[in-house]
Amino acid sequence: MSDAFLKNPLSLFDIRGKTAIVTGASGAFGALAAKTLAGAGANVVLAASKQADLDKVGGDCKALGAKIATVAMRPSSEANCDKIVQAAVDAFGGVDILVVAGGLNKVAKIVDQKVEDFLEVMDANVNQSWLMARAAGKQMLSQGRGGKVILTSSARGLLGHPAGYTAYCASKSAVDGITKALGCEWGETGITVNALGPTVFRSPLTAWMYEDSERAQTVRKGFLARVPKGRLGEPEDLAGPLLFLASKASDFYTGHILYADGGYTAG
Repeated sequence: MSDAFLKNPLSLFDIRGKTAIVTGASGAFGALAAKTLAGAGANVVLAASKQADLDKVGGDCKALGAKIATVAMRPSSEANCDKIVQAAVDAFGGVDILVVAGGLNKVAKIVDQKVEDFLEVMDANVNQSWLMARAAGKQMLSQGRGGKVILTSSARGLLGHPAGYTAYCASKSAVDGITKALGCEWGETGITVNALGPTVFRSPLTAWMYEDSERAQTVRKGFLARVPKGRLGEPEDLAGPLLFLASKASDFYTGHILYADGGYTAG
């Protein structure tokens, strides 16, 4: 085994010139993923439902020096996923990295939750992850140079929640299953399949938890009692693990869920 990498260990994290697809690119994690990969030198294909939102994230990526392409559609069907992958091939000649960042949660106790809401959560989190991994995987396999598939899990794929999370917990457990199964299925192909499992991190949806209001302080105190690091997550807490999973540094790491949770799932 060559130890040439020791002359420049940071080269293990080099993704310059790679082509990444990010679905759910207009959401908090998707936009962060897109900008992280753009800042690291990758070409980025952004996919989400609204072109105006894509233009905003795309502008941020361009400001970081990246070449981008946008596809205004969700990975909600086989045809859509194929079109998203084809956009990457047309723009940049192939696909090296896939980040499935979109997701959905509808909170309700099981006896109150509408069946259609449960199915919608499962479709957004499970079906679309499977469909997008399938489409990108076909392209990566045909290229024969490996690749990186990164799905979005959650601490809730491992742990339950009493507030009406049966749909969300079930969906993230299913994403974990896809991750492990594909890690095994593609193990010898050079394609790694892993999932990033965050807990609460700062975003427009969670901004209230970072405030000094009485409600925020109460909720935060209860939550942080379970977090060994003693704080909520920040965007940069996800950027590092994402870059690891997207780069050569994780070549021997597949079928895993990497929890970016301050130790929440350890206790």
